[in-house]
Amino acid sequence: MLKGNSSTEIKKYIDSPEEIQRLYKRTLWIVVLSQIFGGAGLAAGITVGALIAQDMLGTDSYAGVPTALFTLGSAGAALIVGRMSQRFGRRYGLSSGFIVGGIGAVGVVIASLSESIVLLFVSLLIYGAGSATNLQARYAGTDLASAKQRGTAISVAMVSTTLGAFAGPNLVGVMGEFATSIGVPSLAGPFILAAAAYILAGAVLLILLRPDPLVISTAINKHKADVSASNDFEEQVEDKMGIYTGAAIMVITQVVMVSIMTMTPVHMRHHGHDLNAVGLVIGFHVAAMYLPSLVTGMLVDRFGRMAVGVASGFTLLAAGLVAAFAPGDSLGMLILALALLGLGWNFGLISSTALIVDSTVPATRAKRQGSVDVWVALAGVSGGGLSGVIAAQTSYMMLSLVAGILSFVLIVGLCKVPNRVWRFSWKS
Repeated sequence: MLKGNSSTEIKKYIDSPEEIQRLYKRTLWIVVLSQIFGGAGLAAGITVGALIAQDMLGTDSYAGVPTALFTLGSAGAALIVGRMSQRFGRRYGLSSGFIVGGIGAVGVVIASLSESIVLLFVSLLIYGAGSATNLQARYAGTDLASAKQRGTAISVAMVSTTLGAFAGPNLVGVMGEFATSIGVPSLAGPFILAAAAYILAGAVLLILLRPDPLVISTAINKHKADVSASNDFEEQVEDKMGIYTGAAIMVITQVVMVSIMTMTPVHMRHHGHDLNAVGLVIGFHVAAMYLPSLVTGMLVDRFGRMAVGVASGFTLLAAGLVAAFAPGDSLGMLILALALLGLGWNFGLISSTALIVDSTVPATRAKRQGSVDVWVALAGVSGGGLSGVIAAQTSYMMLSLVAGILSFVLIVGLCKVPNRVWRFSWKS
């Protein structure tokens, strides 16, 4: 049972659509602020996580382990945050996840100081809570959105992440110098930034996210059911096929994105690129993951969830081909490949998130969203863990081609989804 709001306060929103819209807009602004900090925290792990493992373990074969670990940690956190949000509201679920992620980032810094592999791996698992929460925060903006606002609501939440996420990788050099100045290994510097950013994101949500949007949404939906006063209440029945389709888009796009992204910094180091060049490429990649979100959200609301999902598959296929055939010393081509990779992921995440929100009901929505994000996180574990092995045993080119093949499978699969789901997508 959701806690945290008085019945009088809830009734105010049930009786006033104008109050609901005001709360919807206020919630978006709070989510925006938290996502700015969350984006900075997210960027640290994907920029230098593989490089820390490479230095501490002395081999490329396990360079994908950090990504796999914090993604595995995000899988467990997604389930817990989803269930906490369903029971207590978004405020407690999301703030707890961000703060735990910040604690994990502190652990990574301590592990680098002590050169403890065990502590590094445990801390990366805990750090993953921030990644899971950063993704689940996008749902908070949709709790009070109408069907025609959902794509845009998701996009507003995601585009705000760009400010922190783009800055994070490009502060790698600065944070490395700062870390060195205080006696910490330079590669641990970005995790100092991550710790502060995640904890601030959690504090913003804990203090400001009142009244809780999921509490209000659940109460409104229950009121509609009780009085049978909504002509479109029938649309609030769960659509299992829509949930499965949305989950499939999320899972495949995550595998493709994580696998190429994880090994690109290692690939670049082998071709003589310095840490600043790595940060630049990852910065463009993360910007492409989030910056186009406003346009993507409008496309999702205008042309439908499924159409943008198919566009995701084509964009990721192009990213795999460019990454596979780009010369290793060509910074421009690597930027293009990783930008396409981020854009394809953006198309996939926003379209599938909207489809899942369409297909669920407030009474179980947060739990369903958390469960789907578990599978997404596990997909990231697979992509991150296997990417290092595949690249080490074959090549970065082969890894990128395999990712491209998975993207093609996504395109074919979506074209075979029943017309009913396509019609539902257009209708929404």
